[in-house]
Amino acid sequence: MHGSDTQTQRYMLFPSPFSSEKEEMQQRTRSAGKWLLGFYLGFVLAINSIIYAGASIHEYRNAAFTPQSNGFFFHGGSEGLYASHPKSEGKTNKGKSFIRFDSVTFVRTKESTNNLNVMPQNTGLVEAIIFEIKDSKKIGASLDKIDAICCTPVLSKQISCKVGEVIIQNNPDSPGWPKRIKTFFKGKEEEANMHPLSVDINSTGMYYLYFMYCDPQLKGTVIKGRTIWRNPEGYLPGKMAPLMTFFGFMSLAYLALGLVWFLTFVKFWKDIIQLHYHISAVIALGMCEMALWYFEYANFNYTGSRPVGVTLWAVTFAAVKKTVSRLLLLVVSMGYGVVRPTLGGITSKVRLLGLIYFVASEALGLVEHLGNINDFSDKTKLILVLPVTFLNACFILWIFSSLSMTLEKLQMRRSMAKLELYRKFTNSLAVSVVLSIAWIGYELYFNSSDPESEPWEIAWIIPAFWNLLAFALLIVICILWAPTRNPTRYAYTEEAGADFDEEGVSLTSSVANMPDMVERKERKASTATDRVLGLGDDLEEDKQV
Repeated sequence: MHGSDTQTQRYMLFPSPFSSEKEEMQQRTRSAGKWLLGFYLGFVLAINSIIYAGASIHEYRNAAFTPQSNGFFFHGGSEGLYASHPKSEGKTNKGKSFIRFDSVTFVRTKESTNNLNVMPQNTGLVEAIIFEIKDSKKIGASLDKIDAICCTPVLSKQISCKVGEVIIQNNPDSPGWPKRIKTFFKGKEEEANMHPLSVDINSTGMYYLYFMYCDPQLKGTVIKGRTIWRNPEGYLPGKMAPLMTFFGFMSLAYLALGLVWFLTFVKFWKDIIQLHYHISAVIALGMCEMALWYFEYANFNYTGSRPVGVTLWAVTFAAVKKTVSRLLLLVVSMGYGVVRPTLGGITSKVRLLGLIYFVASEALGLVEHLGNINDFSDKTKLILVLPVTFLNACFILWIFSSLSMTLEKLQMRRSMAKLELYRKFTNSLAVSVVLSIAWIGYELYFNSSDPESEPWEIAWIIPAFWNLLAFALLIVICILWAPTRNPTRYAYTEEAGADFDEEGVSLTSSVANMPDMVERKERKASTATDRVLGLGDDLEEDKQV
């Protein structure tokens, strides 16, 4: 697959009679590669400047409030939380599910304190509102087609609310919910510290936290500190918790596949072809990726934080494995090692596509896993999802167009064993594409569904499906291209005529004993036949190494 510069020029997909144009194209490819590498290194260095990535510990760093209706709010986080275990111990966190406020401070502007004429004890109120998604309509009120978050003198006469506070209608089925926690500014103090406390979660659901205030004089107030969200079994958010077990099982699955492949590899090591090394690399990368994700999630679940080092390695291995897997599918579809000995001039294009995909996939993975955990933050990743989606489409189109050409070439050469092999491979890819399209449709439906009815407990199956599909395709390739004592059924042969006899004759035994004269006659006849069929140019290209 790796050739010299001379071979690269010789195998250009669109050869030019002018060497200057070839050199210019190669220079552009090298420049693009250097630019992408520099972008990636800069992105990693910027991310690495953070000591810990936000996780179930939601950090607030002088965040501003947003005006809404007649109030101001700040979204403090949202996660799926399971109910605390009935037998959870009182003074420990074991079996408990809670939201804890840790060092939360509100800072108002100097102008707001200077505008205070009267000096009562409490000169400003900020409220923390915790509610389950099903109770979202109990926050605020609507009067004469006008929505209001804060209680006004007019509203206080019609509904039960206190002027200057957030309107909350209590849930009769859950006394005390939605939960309201008040924090007051004292006198002319610019800071108000929220008392440390924990809110226990006794009902499974999607919970939201908002900080709100109604006093216009507090405009410009910011929040700093953090809140800690915990499930009964650890700090993993509800959507992510099942993935830790899934990655554990996938690690064992890759280990089992790797063991079987290694034993087969060793058994037929004398008949190994270059393609087998690429398959081995994908299995090893998958094994490392699943193991890293498992340990990363286990650490996350135990500490509540995601150290950048571990997460960065996991994301990088995932991006490398995705890239190498797609390149493996592409080169197999091109007939590498079966129809052609090298990729020739398109090697640089394949490498460039792989490099671009790696950078895009790495960037998306870093943004997904190194930000604050928020169960409804998918829309913010759209700008990075689109390039990855476009590149996946490019891979699919290139793979199937290459498969079509490979099948046509094998059919013209009457290589029936190889043709049957590639037909099975094509059918497997077609099934995977159909499943992918169906699953994308389901994923779009899932993400666009009403948050109140969304089954967030099973959201983990969306990323799990793609890992299972990639693993299934890898198993198919391992079966179809498994090492064997007769590798000529899929290995490249320099003589087109050898394909005709590959089903009945082993080139490692019988052909070696044929008289030289007969062998030369067969070569001559095969070459003449191929020229009549118009295959001479293709064979000359395949023979050059």
